[in-house]
Amino acid sequence: MIYTCTIDTALGAMTASAENGALTGLWFIGQKYYPSKTGTWAEEFNYAVFETLRLWLEEYFSGNHPMLNLKIEPQGTPFQKAVWDILLKIPSGQVTTYGEIAKKLAIMQGLSSMSAQAVGGAVGHNPISILIPCHRVIGSNGSLTGYAGGIDKKKALLQLEHGKPLFIDENGN
Repeated sequence: MIYTCTIDTALGAMTASAENGALTGLWFIGQKYYPSKTGTWAEEFNYAVFETLRLWLEEYFSGNHPMLNLKIEPQGTPFQKAVWDILLKIPSGQVTTYGEIAKKLAIMQGLSSMSAQAVGGAVGHNPISILIPCHRVIGSNGSLTGYAGGIDKKKALLQLEHGKPLFIDENGN
Protein backbone atom coordinates (compact mmCIF):
# COMPACT_ATOMS: atom_id res chain seq x y z
CA MET A 1 0.00 0.00 0.00
CA ILE A 2 1.31 3.44 -0.92
CA TYR A 3 0.45 6.10 1.64
CA THR A 4 0.36 9.81 0.92
CA CYS A 5 -0.19 13.16 2.54
CA THR A 6 0.15 16.83 1.71
CA ILE A 7 2.67 18.84 3.69
CA ASP A 8 2.72 22.63 3.72
CA THR A 9 6.22 24.13 3.51
CA ALA A 10 7.64 27.62 3.27
CA LEU A 11 7.88 27.12 -0.51
CA GLY A 12 4.42 25.67 -1.00
CA ALA A 13 2.50 22.48 -0.57
CA MET A 14 4.23 19.18 -1.24
CA THR A 15 2.93 15.67 -1.77
CA ALA A 16 4.73 12.89 0.07
CA SER A 17 4.46 9.16 -0.58
CA ALA A 18 5.65 6.25 1.51
CA GLU A 19 5.53 2.49 1.41
CA ASN A 20 6.70 -0.19 3.85
CA GLY A 21 7.96 2.38 6.36
CA ALA A 22 10.11 4.29 3.85
CA LEU A 23 9.68 7.63 2.10
CA THR A 24 9.35 7.01 -1.65
CA GLY A 25 8.48 10.48 -2.91
CA LEU A 26 8.30 14.19 -2.13
CA TRP A 27 7.17 16.59 -4.83
CA PHE A 28 6.04 20.19 -4.99
CA ILE A 29 2.44 20.03 -6.10
CA GLY A 30 2.28 20.50 -9.85
CA GLN A 31 6.02 20.32 -10.45
CA LYS A 32 7.51 18.75 -13.53
CA TYR A 33 7.47 14.93 -13.28
CA TYR A 34 4.73 15.05 -10.63
CA PRO A 35 3.36 11.49 -10.31
CA SER A 36 0.31 10.85 -12.46
CA LYS A 37 -0.96 7.59 -10.96
CA THR A 38 -1.89 8.62 -7.42
CA GLY A 39 -5.52 7.47 -7.52
CA THR A 40 -4.84 4.27 -5.58
CA TRP A 41 -2.73 5.95 -2.89
CA ALA A 42 -4.21 6.01 0.62
CA GLU A 43 -4.31 9.36 2.43
CA GLU A 44 -2.65 8.83 5.82
CA PHE A 45 -1.52 12.09 7.41
CA ASN A 46 -0.30 10.41 10.61
CA TYR A 47 1.81 7.68 8.99
CA ALA A 48 5.06 7.52 11.02
CA VAL A 49 7.29 8.35 8.04
CA PHE A 50 5.31 11.55 7.45
CA GLU A 51 5.58 12.56 11.11
CA THR A 52 9.38 12.29 10.86
CA LEU A 53 9.40 14.04 7.47
CA ARG A 54 7.38 16.99 8.80
CA LEU A 55 9.86 17.44 11.67
CA TRP A 56 12.81 17.24 9.25
CA LEU A 57 11.25 19.80 6.90
CA GLU A 58 10.44 22.12 9.81
CA GLU A 59 14.09 21.99 10.93
CA TYR A 60 15.34 22.47 7.38
CA PHE A 61 13.12 25.46 6.62
CA SER A 62 14.16 27.00 9.96
CA GLY A 63 17.64 27.30 8.47
CA ASN A 64 19.13 24.27 10.19
CA HIS A 65 20.93 21.37 8.53
CA PRO A 66 19.14 18.33 9.99
CA MET A 67 20.53 14.83 9.65
CA LEU A 68 18.51 12.56 7.39
CA ASN A 69 16.90 10.32 9.98
CA LEU A 70 14.28 8.49 7.96
CA LYS A 71 14.45 5.62 5.55
CA ILE A 72 14.19 6.68 1.90
CA GLU A 73 13.59 4.35 -1.03
CA PRO A 74 13.34 6.27 -4.29
CA GLN A 75 12.12 4.17 -7.20
CA GLY A 76 14.26 4.36 -10.34
CA THR A 77 16.72 2.64 -12.61
CA PRO A 78 20.14 1.54 -11.32
CA PHE A 79 21.67 4.52 -13.18
CA GLN A 80 19.24 6.99 -11.57
CA LYS A 81 19.87 5.49 -8.13
CA ALA A 82 23.64 5.84 -8.63
CA VAL A 83 23.17 9.52 -9.46
CA TRP A 84 20.85 10.04 -6.47
CA ASP A 85 23.41 8.37 -4.17
CA ILE A 86 25.97 10.96 -5.30
CA LEU A 87 23.46 13.75 -4.67
CA LEU A 88 23.05 12.54 -1.08
CA LYS A 89 26.77 13.18 -0.53
CA ILE A 90 26.66 16.88 -1.51
CA PRO A 91 26.91 18.80 1.77
CA SER A 92 24.30 21.40 2.62
CA GLY A 93 25.33 24.82 1.33
CA GLN A 94 27.58 23.39 -1.38
CA VAL A 95 26.94 22.76 -5.07
CA THR A 96 28.33 20.58 -7.81
CA THR A 97 27.79 20.39 -11.56
CA TYR A 98 26.22 17.79 -13.81
CA GLY A 99 29.64 17.32 -15.40
CA GLU A 100 31.33 16.67 -12.05
CA ILE A 101 28.73 14.03 -11.22
CA ALA A 102 29.25 12.45 -14.66
CA LYS A 103 33.01 12.25 -14.01
CA LYS A 104 32.44 10.59 -10.62
CA LEU A 105 30.05 8.05 -12.14
CA ALA A 106 32.46 7.29 -14.98
CA ILE A 107 35.24 6.58 -12.48
CA MET A 108 32.93 4.45 -10.30
CA GLN A 109 31.86 2.40 -13.32
CA GLY A 110 35.32 2.15 -14.88
CA LEU A 111 34.34 4.16 -17.95
CA SER A 112 36.40 6.77 -19.77
CA SER A 113 33.49 9.24 -19.77
CA MET A 114 29.82 9.69 -18.92
CA SER A 115 27.19 11.98 -20.40
CA ALA A 116 26.40 15.06 -18.31
CA GLN A 117 23.04 15.16 -20.13
CA ALA A 118 22.20 11.65 -18.93
CA VAL A 119 23.10 12.75 -15.41
CA GLY A 120 20.82 15.77 -15.87
CA GLY A 121 17.95 13.47 -16.79
CA ALA A 122 18.45 11.40 -13.66
CA VAL A 123 18.77 14.50 -11.47
CA GLY A 124 15.57 15.91 -12.96
CA HIS A 125 13.63 12.73 -12.23
CA ASN A 126 14.65 12.64 -8.56
CA PRO A 127 11.43 11.63 -6.77
CA ILE A 128 12.40 12.90 -3.31
CA SER A 129 12.89 16.66 -3.58
CA ILE A 130 14.98 18.49 -0.99
CA LEU A 131 16.02 15.36 0.96
CA ILE A 132 17.86 14.05 -2.10
CA PRO A 133 19.32 17.48 -2.84
CA CYS A 134 19.04 17.81 -6.60
CA HIS A 135 18.77 21.59 -6.07
CA ARG A 136 22.52 21.56 -5.29
CA VAL A 137 23.40 20.71 -8.90
CA ILE A 138 24.18 23.64 -11.19
CA GLY A 139 25.35 24.21 -14.74
CA SER A 140 29.07 24.15 -15.58
CA ASN A 141 28.97 27.94 -15.97
CA GLY A 142 27.46 28.38 -12.49
CA SER A 143 23.92 28.93 -13.75
CA LEU A 144 20.89 27.68 -11.83
CA THR A 145 19.67 25.40 -14.55
CA GLY A 146 17.03 22.73 -14.36
CA TYR A 147 14.91 22.06 -11.30
CA ALA A 148 11.63 20.16 -11.57
CA GLY A 149 10.14 22.30 -8.78
CA GLY A 150 11.06 25.52 -10.59
CA ILE A 151 14.17 27.68 -10.67
CA ASP A 152 12.60 30.05 -8.11
CA LYS A 153 12.46 27.22 -5.57
CA LYS A 154 15.98 26.05 -6.41
CA LYS A 155 17.28 29.57 -5.82
CA ALA A 156 15.37 29.86 -2.54
CA LEU A 157 16.65 26.48 -1.28
CA LEU A 158 20.27 27.41 -2.05
CA GLN A 159 19.84 30.79 -0.35
CA LEU A 160 18.35 29.11 2.70
CA GLU A 161 21.32 26.74 2.90
CA HIS A 162 23.67 29.73 2.80
CA GLY A 163 21.93 31.29 5.80
CA LYS A 164 19.95 33.87 3.84
CA PRO A 165 16.28 34.51 4.58
CA LEU A 166 13.80 32.46 2.61
CA PHE A 167 12.02 34.92 0.33
CA ILE A 168 10.42 34.69 -3.06
CA ASP A 169 8.88 37.86 -4.49
CA GLU A 170 5.71 38.05 -6.57
CA ASN A 171 7.77 37.46 -9.73
CA GLY A 172 9.25 34.23 -8.40
CA ASN A 173 12.71 35.72 -7.74
